[in-house]
Amino acid sequence: MANEREYQELLDRIAALREKVTDKHAADLIANPQLADALMKQIDDLLGATVDADAKAPHPPDNGLAQLAGVGPGAADELGKTRIPQGVSPYDEQITSERLVAVGDLYYIYQHEKIGVFRVIRKLKELFHAGAVRLSSGQGAFLLYQFDRRDVLRYTLNERLAAYRRAFGYGNVQVPQGTTPNVDFHNQFGHFINQVALFWRDKRISDVVRERAYDPSFGSIAIVRRAGLDLRNNLKFTSFGHLNVMRVEVMQLLEEAFKILGADDVKNLFGTDNAWDTVEEVLVRYFNERLVTSPRQRMGVAGREVLRWLAQPHIMKMQRGQFEALLLEIAEFAEEWLTSAQSMGLAKRMEANRVLSWGSDPAGVAPTRAIPRPVARRPRRRNAAYEN
Repeated sequence: MANEREYQELLDRIAALREKVTDKHAADLIANPQLADALMKQIDDLLGATVDADAKAPHPPDNGLAQLAGVGPGAADELGKTRIPQGVSPYDEQITSERLVAVGDLYYIYQHEKIGVFRVIRKLKELFHAGAVRLSSGQGAFLLYQFDRRDVLRYTLNERLAAYRRAFGYGNVQVPQGTTPNVDFHNQFGHFINQVALFWRDKRISDVVRERAYDPSFGSIAIVRRAGLDLRNNLKFTSFGHLNVMRVEVMQLLEEAFKILGADDVKNLFGTDNAWDTVEEVLVRYFNERLVTSPRQRMGVAGREVLRWLAQPHIMKMQRGQFEALLLEIAEFAEEWLTSAQSMGLAKRMEANRVLSWGSDPAGVAPTRAIPRPVARRPRRRNAAYEN
């Protein structure tokens, strides 16, 4: 249990150790920048071990208040002998992986909902009930019958749409009482993906410019980390409730839908080769829609992978080499999502301005420069000599 004097001495010794180590290896640090990361990590580990040991030490029953206030036999005669805690658990490390993974799956489901997979199934079910299509006893017809019979046990369309709006702010349906739409999600999601894409663009440039192609890049991991933590904290409060169990049910629903659309009798009915072709054929024939199947589907896949990555503790890694190696997992997914979203006008690719300001327009993902409001000026009174 550290007192105030020991606490101050520990920080001073750590600072002196950092200076001594850097002075001793000054020449090597210029030629080998990675050595600085390794040395600082060792010192940080020593400090972290000391802080953890102090936090686990037994505390006095009053947490040191009597010692500080000068009450009782254990009263301190100077401030340096009073107990001082090292701090509390960091906020950004308190996250539940399961909830963020569930949000990633829900985002994947939402993109398929926007494509129109479930609308296609509903239309096929209407045609099947009306006898307007040549489906009778094949595998697709039987699966469609089972799909229809289990419909009363599932979440309804309105409940799914309300969940999308509560989790992502998408749509315009009314959310359940007691909650609000997550209107900040799309802005922060696009901002994080933009920062990941910019980081790896800088990495590729540095690979070309510098002699050693696999050295750490000159991109800022702090900007990427801050954008990721903002997004993760945003989803932390919108992932409670029934979203976890709901995404399990709707993922099963999506699987059943593609079994129906890929059945031989259904494919023969529309002259298609696979389930996706059936989706597009129904959308064009009965809804006369412009197809966005490919970009939407890739947005769902890439977006889910990015959110799954955020569900893990990778974002908290402080060493550049380790962070870059882990971030490589979603580098291509970020570029793919950004390109797909940009092609449909759902995102903007950031170039120079890398900071997302609070309160920016939720419709876009790239920050826009605020236009200063004109200041009303009071008219100056002219001199009385000129008024005549």
